[in-house]
Amino acid sequence: MTSSGSAGGHRFCKAPHSLMVSLSNHARRLPRRLLLVAALLSLVLPANAEDNRTEFPAPQAETGKLTIYSTTDLAAMKPLIEDFQKSSPDVSIDYIEYLTNELHALASDACRKNEPLGDLLLSSSVDQLLKLANDGCAESHTSPETARVADWANWRDEVFGFTYEPAVFVYNSRLVPPAEVPRTHVELADLLRERLDYYRGRVGTYDIRLSGIGYLLAFNDARQTTTVFGRLLESMARASAVARCCTGEILEEVGKGNLYIGYNMLGSYAYEAALRNPELRVVVPRDYTLVLSRGALIPKGAAHADLGARFLDYLLSERGQSVGRTHAFYFSETGGLPPDVDGPQNLKESGIAQPIRIGPALLAVQDRAQRQRFIEDWAQSMIELNSPAWTRE
Repeated sequence: MTSSGSAGGHRFCKAPHSLMVSLSNHARRLPRRLLLVAALLSLVLPANAEDNRTEFPAPQAETGKLTIYSTTDLAAMKPLIEDFQKSSPDVSIDYIEYLTNELHALASDACRKNEPLGDLLLSSSVDQLLKLANDGCAESHTSPETARVADWANWRDEVFGFTYEPAVFVYNSRLVPPAEVPRTHVELADLLRERLDYYRGRVGTYDIRLSGIGYLLAFNDARQTTTVFGRLLESMARASAVARCCTGEILEEVGKGNLYIGYNMLGSYAYEAALRNPELRVVVPRDYTLVLSRGALIPKGAAHADLGARFLDYLLSERGQSVGRTHAFYFSETGGLPPDVDGPQNLKESGIAQPIRIGPALLAVQDRAQRQRFIEDWAQSMIELNSPAWTRE
C-alpha cells in the first residue's frame, strides 16, 4: 500500500493559508465582493490526484479495481477498506482524497463531459452530492442494504448517508476552565463576549468560502435560529475567530493550545483526536445538535459501478456499520455517546439531534444566488468587522 497527501490523518490546504494572510492584511481596504472572489478563485485549480492517492492492492489475484474519490480522511476509511477486502479479496482499491469543494468541482465537470469520476464518491458535503444527483450525475442503486437506510438519509436511491456524526464543540481542558466550558450555542456566544481578551484569536471554525462542510453546517445553524446564529457569529467576529478550511487543522491547533476552542467540528474526527490527546474534550451542544450523515453516490456511467455498489452495500451493512463505529465514526443514531463525550446519554432520545436531511431542502443550500448572499454576509462579519489577528497561528 502506498500513500501520500495527508498529514496525521487529516488533509491540509496549504494554498488557502497564504490567501488567509493576504486577506487579513488587506481586509479593511478591499471591497467585500473582491475578497469573496479572491477566496473562491483558490478553488479553481484542485490538487493533483496523484498527490492524494492511496492504493490498496488485492490480497489475492485481482479480478477488479474499484476507484473511490472521497473527502473522508484516509485514517477513517482505512479500517473499512481493509475489512471490505476480507470478503472481496480479489478487488484492489484506489482511494483518492480531495477537499469537499474540489471534489464537487471535479465531479461536476466530469459529469458534463460524460466522463464519470471513479466508481464511488464519498463526501461530507451531502448537499453537493444531492446537487450532482439532481443534475443527472448519479446511478440509482437498490439492495437489501439500502433498504435499511433511514428515510432522512436516502435521496431517490441515489445518495445514501452511511454515518451519524454530530457537529460538536472541542476545547483544550488545560486552557478552558471547567466553569467556562460552553454547552450551548448561547453559552459559547456569551463566553466570547464576557472573556473577550482571553479568547481573542483563540477560537477556530471553518472558513465557509473554502469548506463545503463548513458552509453546510453554518447554513443549517442559521436555519435553527437566526437570532442565536447571528449573535454567535458576531461574538466570534469580535473575538477574532480563526477560520480554516479543514477539521484537521483546527483540531491540531486546539490540541497544541494555539486555539482553545473549536466550533462545529465533525464529531468523528473530534473524538478520534481526543483519543490521541487527553487534553482535548468533546461537547455535544445541549440546545440543539446538527447531525450530518456522510454521503455516498455512484457516478452515472461509472466503469465499475458494480464494484461501487458492492462497497456501498458494505458501508451500509451491519458489519460495515459496526466496523465504522468501532474504528472510525464512533457515533450512532440509536446507541449512546462514546465514552467521555460531554452530552446527553442518547442523542436521538434526548430530542436535541437535528439531522441534516438528505432531501430537496438541500438543493436550496446549493442555490447559487442564495449561497453567494449567505457567504457574503458571513464574510462581512468574519473579515470586514474582524481584526488583523484573524489569521493568528
